[in-house]
Amino acid sequence: MAARSKARKRAVDVLYEADVRGRDRLELLRERVADGNPPVPDHAVRLVEGVDQQAARIDELIEGHAANWSLDRLPDVDRAILRMATYELLWADDVPDAVVIDEAVELAKALSTDDSPGYVNGVLGAILAAEVPTA
Repeated sequence: MAARSKARKRAVDVLYEADVRGRDRLELLRERVADGNPPVPDHAVRLVEGVDQQAARIDELIEGHAANWSLDRLPDVDRAILRMATYELLWADDVPDAVVIDEAVELAKALSTDDSPGYVNGVLGAILAAEVPTA
């Protein structure tokens, strides 16, 4: 697995754990970085911190494009994947959009339900179409 792929997986792990346990994302991130087992790559730190900084806007976008699903009804892992990928799509200019979506779909395939990869792809595609101007 490539370094950025591992970082995305680790970011999803932290976001998921914080959500499920009702913990503060940044506090949990600091604990995981200090623990170092498994290590938390710099890109994972960037993603979790970015999700935390943009949380209200990210959740608004997911909620607005998650066809007939409220954020609370989404599977916990899908919510974590969508939050991480939405941040990376809209605020991380050093990663191509297609790569972000592909990586999120792969995480959904590995970590969630059979329906999740298509759903994650659709929600992220809709967010991208609505938020990123075309040239």
